[in-house]
Amino acid sequence: MTRLTLRNRVERCLRRKAPYIFISPFFAFFLVFGAFPIFFALYLSFHSWNGIATSPMEYIGWENYWYTLTDPMFWQALKNTIVLAIESSVPQHVLGLFFAFILNLGFVRMKNFFKATLFLPYITSTVAVSMVFAILFGYPFGFLNYLFVSLDKLPFFQTIFNWLKIDPPLKWLATPSLMLPSISSLIIWRWTGWNTILYLAGLQAIPHELYEAARVDGAKWYQVFFKITLPSLRPVMQFAITMSVIGGLQIFNEPFIMVGKNGGTSRAGYTLAMYLYQTGFEWGYFGGAAAISYLVFVLILIFTIISRRVLRSDEGVS
Repeated sequence: MTRLTLRNRVERCLRRKAPYIFISPFFAFFLVFGAFPIFFALYLSFHSWNGIATSPMEYIGWENYWYTLTDPMFWQALKNTIVLAIESSVPQHVLGLFFAFILNLGFVRMKNFFKATLFLPYITSTVAVSMVFAILFGYPFGFLNYLFVSLDKLPFFQTIFNWLKIDPPLKWLATPSLMLPSISSLIIWRWTGWNTILYLAGLQAIPHELYEAARVDGAKWYQVFFKITLPSLRPVMQFAITMSVIGGLQIFNEPFIMVGKNGGTSRAGYTLAMYLYQTGFEWGYFGGAAAISYLVFVLILIFTIISRRVLRSDEGVS
């Protein structure tokens, strides 16, 4: 009797602990590769260290943060990053909404094909696509310059180019005023499909009864759009814009490959992520790089809170 009772207790204990045993690998990997780097970076941001394991760490307090905030390169990188994020985020959301509305129309056929086509750029290799766009904007034999030179031979386009003061071929990736728009075009191309799928899912979740009631009441199309569609899409817009803020302030691969690690001419394409990379892995100031990473985190947090407050849905208002 005692032996059976002991066995039952052991089996009951194992059944209770079995779920925790099965999920323990996740927590182990998270602690090693997730939580530890986060807290170690915070600890490192208050020290001076060159990244060599045998070298000692020297506690210097807030010096890394103070140096970063007084470094002109940081502010230039911050300005470039914010401009690049705005230039690339606004068009991709406008285009995403536009394509989502079209795909949501009942008479559109081959929707799965168009959805796959729009989403395909998102799953392509960032490095490969950045190299292709660098060739596309190449000087003087890139495709865009070939197109502009060909159009410049026509009187109509000659007039337009003269009015815009454009003299092809253009140095797209070597002219500061053209550099960020060129990089933005790649980001827009890659992320428009992602936002399209998000907004399409949001549109399909809106109850049709709302539109039927609006039609019965004689509402115009713009009234339906601004009074029903956009308010219903606010939760999806919150998520999509938050993802754009996070991605935009961490942009690295596209400018790094298209204009180089130094940000091109006058560092016009230099971003915060490139500044962080050079500080840590080229100049050997790992404490400073950790401080930059936490400053970027604070910026992302601030912009995310702002965007969520501006676009908060009625359900989230207490």
